[in-house]
Amino acid sequence: MEKLDLKKTRKALFTAPLGRFETIEAPPVSYLMVDGHGDPNTVPAYRLAVESLYATAYTIKFARKADGLDFVVAPLEGLWSAPDPESFTARRKHEWDWTMMIMVPDHVDEAAFQSARAKAARKLGAVSESLRLERLEEGLCLQALHVGSYDDEGPLLARLHDEIMPAGGYAFAGRHHEVYLGDPRKVAPEKLRTLLRQPVRRI
Repeated sequence: MEKLDLKKTRKALFTAPLGRFETIEAPPVSYLMVDGHGDPNTVPAYRLAVESLYATAYTIKFARKADGLDFVVAPLEGLWSAPDPESFTARRKHEWDWTMMIMVPDHVDEAAFQSARAKAARKLGAVSESLRLERLEEGLCLQALHVGSYDDEGPLLARLHDEIMPAGGYAFAGRHHEVYLGDPRKVAPEKLRTLLRQPVRRI
């Protein structure tokens, strides 16, 4: 049985130059999503969000595998926003709103999601109330790879906001998007690989 790997079939959404922003066109993609607010290192809702996403994603995977549609569970991703964009460069995490996500294949429909959600809830005892299946279309984006601690992203983001976007004639057109290519439980902070993506529009 051939196993679908979204990191390979949608390579542009998982690769970027190190420390240098390039433009991409992000197509409509299906995600499992959970919303929350506050510092992801301290708020209990963040841990439940991630547990809910992975439990549901793996339940869908095993159900689809039984149907001959096996796939690799994609990396964790996050959409981030705050009233003040400088919250990100200054790392004022208590001000952040977030939507954590895991990409799923297009063949995953609402019925498959609801079945998996119910099974995940029984396994965990509860899942995040906002857990859902949703399509996201970001369109034109600027994207770069950051290697290092999440807290060291500030200078690269400041350069994006203060130099690259104004120089290119871009304005914000969506939430800051991160794709976590390394597992912080297994990888040293200085070796973590994170894709930074910003949906934009031309002014």
